Parts: sequence; structure tokens; C-alpha cells
Amino acid sequence: MTSAVAALIVAAGRGLRAGADAPKQYRRLGGVPVLCRTLTPFLAESRIGTVLVVIGAGDSARFDEAIGHLPETARMRLATPVEGGETRQDSVRAGLEALAAAGFAGSVLVHDAARPFVSPALIERAMTASAEHVAAIPALAVTDTVKRTDTTGLIAETLPREQLISVQTPQAFAFQPLLAAHRDAHAAETGGFTDDSAIMEWAGHRVATFAGDPVNLKLTYAEDFELAEQRVTRPLVTRTGTGYDVHAFAEGDHVWLGGIRIAHSRGVTAHSDGDVALHALTDAVLGALADGDIGSHFPPSDPQWRGASSDRFLAFAAERVRQRGGRIDHLDLTVVCEGPKVGPHREAIRARIAEIAGLRLDQVGAKATTSERLGFTGRGEGLAALATATIRLPEPE
Repeated sequence: MTSAVAALIVAAGRGLRAGADAPKQYRRLGGVPVLCRTLTPFLAESRIGTVLVVIGAGDSARFDEAIGHLPETARMRLATPVEGGETRQDSVRAGLEALAAAGFAGSVLVHDAARPFVSPALIERAMTASAEHVAAIPALAVTDTVKRTDTTGLIAETLPREQLISVQTPQAFAFQPLLAAHRDAHAAETGGFTDDSAIMEWAGHRVATFAGDPVNLKLTYAEDFELAEQRVTRPLVTRTGTGYDVHAFAEGDHVWLGGIRIAHSRGVTAHSDGDVALHALTDAVLGALADGDIGSHFPPSDPQWRGASSDRFLAFAAERVRQRGGRIDHLDLTVVCEGPKVGPHREAIRARIAEIAGLRLDQVGAKATTSERLGFTGRGEGLAALATATIRLPEPE
């Protein structure tokens, strides 16, 4: 087995909290088994050489019936499933041992079968993280106030939410350290780990984080299936928004463009960091949402945004799309200036925008042009940016 990346899909649970008479990973959403929806983006990623599913005891027939909904070319990419154990920890270890027996050495993405809305962009972020860290997990900031209760149900403590995250899958690991951690935990008869990053922490490894995806819902309760069914059956409509921003040059030695610091003979006059590219893209996304503009959400009169990094603005707008059950299909940017030269930084700008918005690189376009010495940009008095965002949102009821 030579591929550098394998995906281990954990589908051995019973899913009793979700109700119904079958494990939740084999129930259908929009007529398609949950497991098939989960597998599809992993099987479509050519850089993942092995996709191995860990199934429950006695679930072979269910598994065969479920994957019958996949195209034959996708089914051919699946490894022979492995039977799991009584706990999730046992099941993951069984999958890792199967990979080890096949000679695998590389990075492994461990994902719960009950998360059928995993996106290609999230998988790409996981693969990138697996190349940089021994262990990395997708994380979301906690937006609700979180409290700890005592045994009587009374509030014992209010926790600082700025230090808290919620954790998703796929989690990304170097294969050999994860396998060793699972083997050591098994030998020590240490159980109760709710995810694989906890086992890596127990084994003494530091765990990094990367951006999760609010759409990456885990199906746990019956009401989760109701929401998921609405998501897959409601048609999506395409929306397009445009954005424009301009900043005048001032004293300084750099400008920010698309989240990249570029050395220049001038700086810009701005309340935040003056990144015209990210400002224009933020307005484009908010425009497609019909959700105001950057000034209505981040007013320059508010001192907390003085000198703020503009990646926060675009990330906020992208999150608003996901909260509405939508997706960003494409972002396109044009920077207008006589200087600095944007061309040498184009790919870095594209990559940074994709990272901020949670997109693949091929979903971001970036261009630059001059104004042929005409107007304020032609006279070198400032720079401007124009942007277009194409998104899809659930059709209004």
C-alpha cells in the first residue's frame, strides 16, 4: 500500500439515540443511505489512495446494500470493510490494524460515518494539516455561553468560551503515532476516549487545529435527521453579489492584499488593516446574502475594529453563508493599481483567500490590472478592488 493518505470511516455504531430500527449510518437521506453520502467526497478525492470502512458485527449485508447506491467506479475504490468492536475506540483500532497489515505508512483521516455533509474543502484542509502535524482536528469556535453544572443541576461555573472549541471529524494524523497510541491505550486497558485526538493527547502528542465547517453536522438524534432531510430535499438557488473597495495611499512600507502582506513604498489610510481585496470580497458575499455590507457589521466608528485583520471580516461573511445552509461556489477578485505588482503574489493571495473562506483553491480567482494611468489609481493615489461572489442558498419556503 503506497498511497500517502488513507481515509478510515467509522461506521460500526448502533446509533440508538437517533431512533428507527437500523443503525443511523444506513438510514436514508433524500433516498440515499447516509453512509453513501459520507463516502462520496472521500472517494472523489484522488489523493486519498485507500478508503476503508469499519462496520458493525453482522452489518455486512447492510453495507453491501448501501454501497450499491454508489457508482461502480466509486465502489471499486473501497477497501474490503473491517468489522469493528464494542466501542468506537475498539473500532478505530481495528481499522488501523487492518491498514498496518496492508503495509500502509502515511497519514490517515479518521471520520465518523454519521457526518454525511463533509465537504471537499474540509477534506482538503484535513489533508493539508496531516502533512504539517502529527495530529490535527477540525474545530469550531463556541458561540453559546457554556456553563458547568453540579450533581444537582445547579450552575457551578461559567466557562470562558474564547478558550473553548467544538471538535469535528475528519481528524488527521500521522499513521504510525496514532496506531502506537491506540495499541498503548489498549494494552493499558484505558478506554472511554470520545475521539482519536484524546488518545493522542493521552499518549503525549500535541494536537493542532484547523478550520471546521458548521455544515458538517453529526447525526445523533431524531431531530438531526429531520434537519438533514430538509437540507438535502430543499433545492438550492444561485445568488451573485458584487463588492468594491478603495483605499488611499499614505505613509508606510507595506499594503495588505488578500490576506498577504506585500512590501511597498506606501501604506494605506484605513480603520482596519486596509485590505481592499478582502473588504471587496466580504461585501460581495454579504451582497449575495442580501445581508448588509461590511460597514453595517463592522462599523468604522467602533474602536474594536481599529487595525483589525481583515481575514476576520471575510471569515464572518463565509460563516453567514453556512449558517443559512448555503455554500460558496466561487470568489473572483480584481485588484486595480499601478503598484505594488500583484502578479508575484497572486497564488499566495488565492491560497489565503481559499483558507479564510473554507474553499478549494480552484474556487478562487484573482487578477490585477492597471487603469492606464487614468484616475486616482492611475495617478498612484490609491488602490481599488472589485469582487464577485457566487453562492447557493436553500430556496425560501
